[in-house]
Amino acid sequence: MKQLINSSGHIRQQLLAGLTYTYEDKLNWQKGTGIVTKKKIAENKVVLLSGGGCGHEPAHIGYIGENMLDCAVMGAIFEPPASNEILQAIEQTYNGHGTLLIIKNFEKDLVRFLDAEKQAQAKGLLISHVIVDDDCSIESGTFEKRRRGVAGTVFVHKILGAAAAVGATLDELQTLAKQVIPLIKTLGVAFSPASPIGIVPQQYELGEDEMYFGIGIHGEPGYRIETMQSSERIAIELVNKLKQQYNRNELTKAAVLVNGLGSTPLLELSIFMNDVQQLLEIEDIEITYKRMGNFLTAYNTNGLSLTLLMLKEDKWLDYLNAPTDAFGWG
Repeated sequence: MKQLINSSGHIRQQLLAGLTYTYEDKLNWQKGTGIVTKKKIAENKVVLLSGGGCGHEPAHIGYIGENMLDCAVMGAIFEPPASNEILQAIEQTYNGHGTLLIIKNFEKDLVRFLDAEKQAQAKGLLISHVIVDDDCSIESGTFEKRRRGVAGTVFVHKILGAAAAVGATLDELQTLAKQVIPLIKTLGVAFSPASPIGIVPQQYELGEDEMYFGIGIHGEPGYRIETMQSSERIAIELVNKLKQQYNRNELTKAAVLVNGLGSTPLLELSIFMNDVQQLLEIEDIEITYKRMGNFLTAYNTNGLSLTLLMLKEDKWLDYLNAPTDAFGWG
């Protein structure tokens, strides 16, 4: 396949160079690393730091900005950053008010971010973490829930980022995260897999008339392949599966995120959003906040994910609506 790259060994550096040049009024990049920060780190609030592999753009550096992240540390394609770079970012952005790490629930991410946190604590820094596990996909063999951190992570960036901006302490942010994260549910579907890039291979095959429910954001296989269906039928599958994650009749007010996985046209995302809206309306579920577009992608996967967040507190909606200049929020 055709790819607009130079050397596969320089993808991360050239990606970060291009993005930080474009948004040089907002972002600082430490060349030679995957560390990107706000132009100026606030001195009177908890620092929010996240990250992961490249290939998920605009995540995560697209969420650095007012009422969102202060720093993101990026690794190679679909690879979390090294612990030493995460520690370096923690130390460089530390302001005495504490640092909160927002970690997606993948084994490598947990190992590297938690190792950096442990080293920072040993140096006397005030630091903690939250783990996002919104994926509702299941293992095809065991039917166990995978609980990976996927597109719902951007809701966590926004809500915690806005709360931190108005003075929430590290303990208060952790408490808020424990309330919000269990109420975020995401499920994805692919119509074609992510193409191989760099040293990352393609992990499954789909026929021209097939789709795959439950795929992952690193090109991981899902739980069921079916013949391609209409947008409405796909919306019914995802909405019903997500509704089942909540207690009966408790989902009355929700935030909705329709997330493109990389190469799905806005035209098709819009049709799908309309189907989701109609289904939730039939169920008397009020959508008080909605976003649509590419928020956390899987390189050039043709597909989408649907995220529901049960809005238990009005304040969470205020945090979602707080203005931001983060370029990925759009």
